[in-house]
Amino acid sequence: MPWEHKSFWIGPLIIAAILALLALLVYGTRLRKIYHERLAESRRERLFLASVGFFTAVAVIRGITIAIHNNFGPFHNVSMHGRHIHHMVWGILLLLLVGYAWLIEVGTGSESSWLWIGRLTSMLYGVAAALTLDEFALWLNLSDVYWQREGRESYEAMAFFGGLLAIGVFGRNFFGGIARELLRPFHSKALR
Repeated sequence: MPWEHKSFWIGPLIIAAILALLALLVYGTRLRKIYHERLAESRRERLFLASVGFFTAVAVIRGITIAIHNNFGPFHNVSMHGRHIHHMVWGILLLLLVGYAWLIEVGTGSESSWLWIGRLTSMLYGVAAALTLDEFALWLNLSDVYWQREGRESYEAMAFFGGLLAIGVFGRNFFGGIARELLRPFHSKALR
């Protein structure tokens, strides 16, 4: 079974560790106040968290696949009974899981839903989208063209989807708040 191999768990653990560190960074610092001020709306927060999950997973997945391709480190393809299991499979399964959770209104931001589950499912949605779109060229061409010229279609699909997430989130609100916070010491010196 694929989950019995150490290499199966490396990618998910790296992604989870990075997302957990980012959450702790925001939770344990002054960024928490800015976060709550700028992302007060549930839909905007979920878009933001999905984009954080997406871009984190894209970086980790591409890094791992490059390492596998170049025989670097402990990374290996996941196989079951001699068949290579593409990471797109895990992305689709995760998309189905998150979609089902949202269908039964778990993590949707409704009053009966727990806030932390909504945040978690939003990040998982972004991770799942990255896993799936990283192999967009595979499902478009019905052929493993990951390292061929046609593999560029995966980059284009990820850029397009990442752009859609960014449009919904990365505006002046959150980053403007961070800029004001970073410039606050300079403003207080100028007023003296």
